[in-house]
Amino acid sequence: MQMWRLFANLMSNGSKARQHWLWYAYNTKTGGILAYTFGPRTDDTCRELLALLTPFNIGMITSDDWGSYAREEPKEKNLTGKIFTQRIECNNLTLRTRIKRLARKTICFSRTIELHEKVIGAFIEKYMFY
Repeated sequence: MQMWRLFANLMSNGSKARQHWLWYAYNTKTGGILAYTFGPRTDDTCRELLALLTPFNIGMITSDDWGSYAREEPKEKNLTGKIFTQRIECNNLTLRTRIKRLARKTICFSRTIELHEKVIGAFIEKYMFY
């Protein structure tokens, strides 16, 4: 059985009005990212990520008990809790360290969300897809 993890990470220039999130599905067996998307912290963005995962035969999805995950994930495949938290947090630290745009406080921000998405997407596609 394969386990996957969904996570949302903040991208912002410090303004709460312009918060933008990186959502990704993390394969705990290979340590790679299976799919990712960007957007606000809403159910629509969660649905968009889950739609990217439909071509894959995923046995189980683990996540925290955040609202969108609980509402949008298929109940029969959903495992809620802190399982695999260490692995995903290690991956988040790697992303924040290597992409300064994801750091909590940074001067590395752009005036456009599109530039953020292109830089972060290029990094993920080059180094994190497995």
